[in-house]
Amino acid sequence: MIKGFKDFLMRGNVIDLAVAVVIGAAFGAIVTAFTNNMINPIVALLGGNNVNGLAVQLGESDKTIMDFGAIITAVINFVIVAAVVYFIFVLPMNKIKERREKGKEPGPSEPTDVELLKEIRDLLAAQQRRDG
Repeated sequence: MIKGFKDFLMRGNVIDLAVAVVIGAAFGAIVTAFTNNMINPIVALLGGNNVNGLAVQLGESDKTIMDFGAIITAVINFVIVAAVVYFIFVLPMNKIKERREKGKEPGPSEPTDVELLKEIRDLLAAQQRRDG
């Protein structure tokens, strides 16, 4: 069990995953800043001149505010991150993988059991002719 875990760590997938998480977190901060400072004002503008923008306050407490603008912002945030991850990481990696697959030529096929048995039969027959 420990050997399997060590092999998993040494394969490099963990390092790739760690790098992806760090880059994703850093990029998430950039997208959050962009949506908070560029998209949110536009969404608030669409909500009218009231203080809450696209939010609705159901009661007198601040805890009863349903902020639709925040939901729209989160969706926009997600779409931006997903698009960048796809177009910057996934698409190029798929193209590289596709090119590598094209470059591979199929190697010689392994002989079948029947072919191996025929070869053994022929060798035994040739050996019997020599000996006998």
